[in-house]
Amino acid sequence: MAKIKPSQGAPYARIMGVGGYRPTRVVPNEVILETIDSSDEWIRSRSGIASRHWASPEETVAMMSIEASGKAIADAGIAAEQIGAVVVSTVSHFKQTPAIATEIADKLGTAKAAAFDISAGCAGFGYGLTLAKGMIVEGSAEYVLVIGVERLSDLTDLSDRSTAFLFGDGAGAVVVGPAQEPRIGPTVWGSEGDKAETIKQTVSWDRFHIGDVNELPLDSEGHIKFPAITQEGQAVFRWAVFEMAKVAQQALDAAGITADDLDVFIPHQANMRIIDSMVKTLKLPEHVTVARDVETTGNTSAASIPLAMERLLATGQAKSGDTALVIGFGAGLVYAATVVTLP
Repeated sequence: MAKIKPSQGAPYARIMGVGGYRPTRVVPNEVILETIDSSDEWIRSRSGIASRHWASPEETVAMMSIEASGKAIADAGIAAEQIGAVVVSTVSHFKQTPAIATEIADKLGTAKAAAFDISAGCAGFGYGLTLAKGMIVEGSAEYVLVIGVERLSDLTDLSDRSTAFLFGDGAGAVVVGPAQEPRIGPTVWGSEGDKAETIKQTVSWDRFHIGDVNELPLDSEGHIKFPAITQEGQAVFRWAVFEMAKVAQQALDAAGITADDLDVFIPHQANMRIIDSMVKTLKLPEHVTVARDVETTGNTSAASIPLAMERLLATGQAKSGDTALVIGFGAGLVYAATVVTLP
């Protein structure tokens, strides 16, 4: 049997740069109230959301990703040609193939970087970050671009009182590169597929086949309703608050630190009540800066953590070298948590 030569990369990996893109249109709760029977006070009390960004037709998944990635690459101080792999996490790129990552890699000017999409919902950024770390340590890429991007306004049912106000659009990106010391901790990740029905797409794409057209949901005017995201709010809330706090603690333990060692906490921006409950359950000290980007960005799924990270650094609420706990969780149900050093 032939002996295969082992590959060898950097001893460790780190986040080197971060970038974000928010669509130009800001949508306050008043716009959402045009289609549902609710109030601004109710929306804020339930979710903490005051406004969100919705993309125009020109602000495509690719366009937003390229804008965010350009900023991340510049922040990392490298050239696009040095990117060895592009990983895009999204659930709102509607072409089954090819992967949108290939278009992004080309338009950024990478030198034929490996490129692929992943579908891991709101935990997608954590999944992508873990894959990037593995590639760098394994030696298959020196620099990896990880993008979380969504146009969830395309998957929002504006007549659904329980979800119409939740979702926003945007893109966040990070460049992951080599390090001589650990800067990305062990990932605690997993899935609970028995709870998959709690967050899901209302209608699967195969129902749009001619034979199934009579089974498709219709709106009040008799038009076929496009698939949307629906969820069982209370079940998701309980799972996120109680189970994800445990996962966050496991990530701290795996990194060998305690809550007192943290500078920043960047959870998935799903709901302000979930964020505040996790802070309480984890008993985070007052000195820990907590990302609450959801107030003006809404839930952007895979984009929420890098967008929140970028804003904290841009506004000076967090600084380079800070130790941050990041955790994403959502449809699947899937989750991923790790401790990182901010770029």
